[in-house]
Amino acid sequence: MVITSRFGWRRGRAHKGIDIDLVTGDEVVSVLDGIVRFSGYNTGHGRTVVVRHFNGLETTYAHLSRYAVKANDTVRKGQLLGKGGVSGNARGSHLHMVVRYKGIAINPEYIFDFGPETRIRSQELWVTRKWTSAYNHSSRQRSKLELLTSEEEALASLEKEKKIYVVKRGDTLTRIANRNGISIRSILVANNIRYNSMLKIGQKLVIEP
Repeated sequence: MVITSRFGWRRGRAHKGIDIDLVTGDEVVSVLDGIVRFSGYNTGHGRTVVVRHFNGLETTYAHLSRYAVKANDTVRKGQLLGKGGVSGNARGSHLHMVVRYKGIAINPEYIFDFGPETRIRSQELWVTRKWTSAYNHSSRQRSKLELLTSEEEALASLEKEKKIYVVKRGDTLTRIANRNGISIRSILVANNIRYNSMLKIGQKLVIEP
């Protein structure tokens, strides 16, 4: 399974899912048992299936070429949901997959291991804002995983999480670095930008402690 675009910041916008390479007509299956909440057409996502799982997660499978299920169907892990395609606003055939909990998108790679056989990483996971904010990730590279399996681990992680700085009029890299008590180099590395990159008002920068 090849992930071509990850959960994260992409071309100035938040990409709140992952894109998985496939050929039109490839089978798309459910990652867990659940009930189909939606099977229909969405303007941006095209033919889409949404499955609500019994652990509270909800997974979305978009850009399909055809459906194999309808709303209210009960599905099992590995059951066919539809066939991959290029419906909706898709550039080439791929599967756009989103994972949500109570309406909040979560980085799918934090929840699932997309190896030869997709599996949930742990039966108990604590999710902090690091894994729900696309601003904290790049769609071009896999984020380093640190699974939080207890409240203690989650609280400790919150103490050292990145924060987001919004560029204001008159800001420079030097001014932003001084204001946040960090080096200019750390800003460049965290945001994959160069020293001479032009900052734009409203641009979001990751600030690492």
